[in-house]
Amino acid sequence: MLDRLYSRIIALASSRHAVIWLAVIAFAEASVFPLPPDIMLLPMVLTQRERAFRLAAICTAASVAGAVLGWCIGSFLLEYAAMPIVHFYHAEHTLQTLQERFREWGIWIILIKGLTPIPFKFVTIASGAAHLSLVPFLLACAVTRGTRFFLLAALLRRYGAPIQGFIERRLPLVAGLFAVMLVGGIVALKYI
Repeated sequence: MLDRLYSRIIALASSRHAVIWLAVIAFAEASVFPLPPDIMLLPMVLTQRERAFRLAAICTAASVAGAVLGWCIGSFLLEYAAMPIVHFYHAEHTLQTLQERFREWGIWIILIKGLTPIPFKFVTIASGAAHLSLVPFLLACAVTRGTRFFLLAALLRRYGAPIQGFIERRLPLVAGLFAVMLVGGIVALKYI
């Protein structure tokens, strides 16, 4: 089953619509979607190493645009749009804690949490709910998301063949580690 899923993702990453899907996933992950854009960026860079930095730029730009939507949800639509998302993840306490920490630490939270496997939508929604200024918020999002995606692209571009071989030989292990990181990020939100 994992082999078929991996083959499908690689095929999608090589398709003519892959860049659109990358942008859509990066945009949605920063505001409403639970999966990180790495699921598309990684195979796309592995199959198109010469376009690694262009793909990282697209991923960064779409993520920052999605962050604006997350900020707007938190700032203007907290009760109507954000709370159902927060309730779905049982993260009411997390949102309150993030709001308090944003008031105290502001930009530093975005810079740190944007690099982690913690779903970025929580950071963007909490930033809006804490009424963090939009311009510093955008700059911090661009820095942290750009760092994450460009670093991933640079590593994959440089060491892509061995990494791809490792993934293909040990797919269940890689999928398991990715799932643990994702779940760990969500669980970490409960204890922030």
